Amino acid sequence: MFGLGFQELLLILAIALIVVGPGKLPDLARALGRGLAEFRRATNEIKQTFDQDETVQEIKKEFRTAQTELTLERLTAPSEPPSVAPSAGEPSAVPAEEPKAEAGEPPSEIQAASDRSTTSTGS
Repeated sequence: MFGLGFQELLLILAIALIVVGPGKLPDLARALGRGLAEFRRATNEIKQTFDQDETVQEIKKEFRTAQTELTLERLTAPSEPPSVAPSAGEPSAVPAEEPKAEAGEPPSEIQAASDRSTTSTGS
């Protein structure tokens, strides 16, 4: 601790005993211990703050890099999306029409609702 050996600490303790006196030395030691503990806590908090700040800076840098890559991909991508016909197993994006009721058959519920909505809005 602080590069002090045993002899140096013993000398400091002897001087403190002479200056402060034996009655107040325990109080001084307690206050010194509390001060050192508070100093260590503050030092650890500062270290954690720097570590968190470094982590945040790394995340921001990764985000900017990814954002730049995406922007470059969008700029270099073709302007028209490729048209791909759906395969036999894939559903089409265009909804299939309901089959019309044959003459003499009652209309299905969906077809009847569809017919009602077109007749009421189609003036």
